[in-house]
Amino acid sequence: MHVPQYLADQHIVFETIVHPPAYSAQQLAKRLHVSGRHVVKAVLLSGPSGFFIAVLPATHQIDTDSLTTVFGGTVRLASDLEIAGVFPDCEWGVVPPFGVLYGLPTVMEAALDPDSMLIFEGNTHFEAIRMRCRDFERLEKPRRLRFAVSHHIA
Repeated sequence: MHVPQYLADQHIVFETIVHPPAYSAQQLAKRLHVSGRHVVKAVLLSGPSGFFIAVLPATHQIDTDSLTTVFGGTVRLASDLEIAGVFPDCEWGVVPPFGVLYGLPTVMEAALDPDSMLIFEGNTHFEAIRMRCRDFERLEKPRRLRFAVSHHIA
């Protein structure tokens, strides 16, 4: 199911933003002329119990070692082929943040402000979604953890 349809079915207030193709969360921020702090990325990870989605600010990277400690086994980034297999209704490389649509658990970086607006990819590289973090959490029920570290973009 496409993210906008899911959100509409759940009676969530959101905005769809059509933009030139963006292939990373930082590129999405540039396309939309917003700070990378206002854009989140969803990343498919493989852990000891299978795949799960991590949601974090575009300005951060995943600390897989901290997640390995939390989950009690190796956590790694999923391959492009694994992503395509898990998200067949999405463009190549797109990971939507709604694990509930794919039977996957979701973790969310604890530093994300519940009162903030989130901007993230929908099912394509040219469509973004803006919605309240609290609404995202109400639908997704992600586990909040500290697993992201800031990185600087030159």
